[in-house]
Amino acid sequence: MSPAPRRSEGAWPSLRVLIIIPAFNEAKNLGAVLTGLRGASPECDVCVVDDGSTDETAKVAAREGATVLRVPLNLGIGGAVQTGYLWAQRRGYDVAIQIDGDGQHDPRFIADVLAPIARGEADLVIGSRFLDAGGYRSTAIRRLGIRYLSWFIRARCGVRVTDPTSGFRATGRRAIELFARTYPDAYPEAEAIGLARRHGLGIVEVPVRMSERIHGASTINGWRSIQYFVMVSLALALWAPADGSGRGPSPDGEE
Repeated sequence: MSPAPRRSEGAWPSLRVLIIIPAFNEAKNLGAVLTGLRGASPECDVCVVDDGSTDETAKVAAREGATVLRVPLNLGIGGAVQTGYLWAQRRGYDVAIQIDGDGQHDPRFIADVLAPIARGEADLVIGSRFLDAGGYRSTAIRRLGIRYLSWFIRARCGVRVTDPTSGFRATGRRAIELFARTYPDAYPEAEAIGLARRHGLGIVEVPVRMSERIHGASTINGWRSIQYFVMVSLALALWAPADGSGRGPSPDGEE
């Protein structure tokens, strides 16, 4: 039987939690996403980073009560996510939770990705669709690529992650400080794992449930999936391998 998501409301009242939603032309999806968040985690603040959208993404986000950060041009997913981390860092949030604006991530699992950080067991928590929570698991070609990338990250960075492309993740204060300062640009999810590992941050996975997009199609499909995995592999190959302890530069950048 698939595990049920935890209850979020009031679970960790001492923590200030920000949910970051990078969004580019997600006006059709965003209303449902924000409604789901209000029901699942009403105690969390929500920040939508409008990444140069040409539709009504910002208007929908504001109407639904989210803080809206508008960037003047399309930075791409890495720039949009880093903008959210800068907001979290400068306003002193204890935890930042990243979810997609297309409705793929089930907000009822927010408490699950938050829990290891609240218990002091991790700095970065990745929600994995491959750990028996059920739900949509992507196309066959992407699953094959994800399996390859998992192997590559384990060999190169010394950390086992079953869903390295998942954008459903939580970060504690140390990871917020790191990602506010530096964050990968084009293919950030997998590279961010290597970055966190190199800086000695604790990384764990928890099972989450994902769905297909509510509206629209992913920009990473077909040949772009192959390009994605090749580019991520090249980027990770440039990272210095982690030693057995995971030690590396500190999140403050000190060696």
